[in-house]
Amino acid sequence: MPSSAESHETVIAATRHWLTQAVIGLNLCPFAKAVHVKNQIRYAVSDATDLEGVLTDLESEIQTLVAADPETIDTTLLILPQALPDFLDYNDCLFFAERLLKQLRLEGVIQIASFHPHYQFEDSEPDDIENYTNRAPYPILHLLREDSIERAVQAFPDAEAIYQRNQETLRRIGLQGWNDLMKM
Repeated sequence: MPSSAESHETVIAATRHWLTQAVIGLNLCPFAKAVHVKNQIRYAVSDATDLEGVLTDLESEIQTLVAADPETIDTTLLILPQALPDFLDYNDCLFFAERLLKQLRLEGVIQIASFHPHYQFEDSEPDDIENYTNRAPYPILHLLREDSIERAVQAFPDAEAIYQRNQETLRRIGLQGWNDLMKM
């Protein structure tokens, strides 16, 4: 598995494409556009191949985000192209990621959102289009500042409706529409 700068660039390009076409393009997250336009998203590609390596890189990225000026880096996408291809393994990783936040005493400061190529909500079928709200080209741990989330929610008064609206959007475009969006 290559880990050259070129492959990192390819991973970041695919992730940016997903972000601009799906997350921003379909307005799956109404808060994403502002940080994207202001170049406040850090794209960190991990070369980890196992859980231990992922958690090591996660800790480093959490520390980087906490230390950074929010005007420079407001959020981080830790992209895992070589680790956790199985969604159940990825889901297990989320438990340890949350535990790491607690150990670092950053619960309530940083939040982790999850994206995976095979994301599946509980009580859904693998091919349900609604799962695509959290599907990305690679496993991703999205690190968000709680302060930024609070400000964004205040600016978007009906934040609870986002999930339902996203599901309706994906049902409307269907799998073919999604696949068309993801073509680079």
